[in-house]
Amino acid sequence: MLNSYVRATVLKPVINEKSMKLTENGVYTFKVDRKVNKFQIGQYVAQKFGVTVEAVRVINLPTKNKTQRNKRGTYEVAGFRKAVVTVKKGQKIAIFEQAVAPEETQDVEVRTAEGEVVAKTKEKKSLLRGTKVKVEKGVKKEGETN
Repeated sequence: MLNSYVRATVLKPVINEKSMKLTENGVYTFKVDRKVNKFQIGQYVAQKFGVTVEAVRVINLPTKNKTQRNKRGTYEVAGFRKAVVTVKKGQKIAIFEQAVAPEETQDVEVRTAEGEVVAKTKEKKSLLRGTKVKVEKGVKKEGETN
């Protein structure tokens, strides 16, 4: 059984392009507290997600000074510790699988009030932004020739 300190120190999963690409190979990335060691991280992930942990690597990211365009001076962005956990081949962690969703496309026809097809479009759903629409050209109206 893990103590409450270890439970509070594995903060959240890191979801970005690089970490999602690594999930295909069974490598998962978490943001953790600076005071936790590799053994505690591996023990927590194994118990919480029901996987066999093969390796844990830890990266300490330093604080950064940033500037903002409309303000003078700089401000500090806090650093954090990142744990890269490798699990046994064939095992997966479910919270990372939900973030990777296939893009859906739908065929949509643009019609006039009379019911004539003016154009055909393809709607593509995106996770980060709204619906993207691409209009296909070459739709013929009735009685029209090339």
